[in-house]
Amino acid sequence: MTDMPTPPRESRLPGRFILGTRGSPLALAQAHELARRLGAAHGWGSDELPLDVIRTTGDAIQNRALSEAGGKGLFTKEIDAAQLAGTIDFAVHSAKDLPTALPAGLVIAGYLPREDARDALIAREIASLAGLPQGAVVGSASLRRQAIIKRARPDIEVTLLRGNVGRRLDKVANGEIDATLLALAGLRRLGLADKASGILSLDECLPAVGQGAIAVVIRVGDAAAAAALAPIACRDTGYALTAERAYLTELDGSCRTPIAGHATVDGERLHLRGLILSPDGTASTEGERLGSVTEAAQLGADLGRELRARAPAGIYDPA
Repeated sequence: MTDMPTPPRESRLPGRFILGTRGSPLALAQAHELARRLGAAHGWGSDELPLDVIRTTGDAIQNRALSEAGGKGLFTKEIDAAQLAGTIDFAVHSAKDLPTALPAGLVIAGYLPREDARDALIAREIASLAGLPQGAVVGSASLRRQAIIKRARPDIEVTLLRGNVGRRLDKVANGEIDATLLALAGLRRLGLADKASGILSLDECLPAVGQGAIAVVIRVGDAAAAAALAPIACRDTGYALTAERAYLTELDGSCRTPIAGHATVDGERLHLRGLILSPDGTASTEGERLGSVTEAAQLGADLGRELRARAPAGIYDPA
């Protein structure tokens, strides 16, 4: 589905770029954020930054976990194909949805400033996991969140919950489940932060790699797109995500293993934390690295190798 017909590349107006995105309310909010920032930086109107809304396989699958359906690439492959075909110029993604390796010909050109990466609890008048009643039913599609919930509260029943933010909020409001966890960043971008009954600290619930960050993918060698993005790309988010994605790459991060990782940047220093868990939350290993931002990739890869080597039996299995 497109907002307007896609003209042949040779007929595009100077400065005109087409943004490719999924069609969920959150994905559209993120694409509009990129369009606003590009427009403000370059003086472009909305007609110069049209959206191409692309339905992905991941959007179509709602009845099973991504780990059973093929992993993170389910949210990107149709968008990747459109970009490689030249029908879109910028692909706008939630960074945590991107696989560790992009298809040949595509590259992450930068990130917008990162939102708060913490997870929010959505529950009826309950502000913490500890406050949920014995045997509460918590919905989540994330293996990371499921494992962290089970580690904190083994009595809780965790059930699969897929769908967009609105659907998940409705499930709690209607009493179909007692609670769920959602990215605070997504709630804020949708103007729904007031729906959070509590916010989990990084110590309670370390985020997914890339959580809270919007990644912008372009074709390799597309100098015009790279130059357009450069003034609005966030330096610190770029360093943080470089470390996080290098860490995830060493762990062969897919949707089959509960993996958490988060980096922060303070001036020229970078602090990376990592955690991997067994699916039932009974076993885990964690670590951290601190160093220069210029060592971001090395720090991430080193922590990933360490946790992979230290993982208790049964936690880490890329096969």
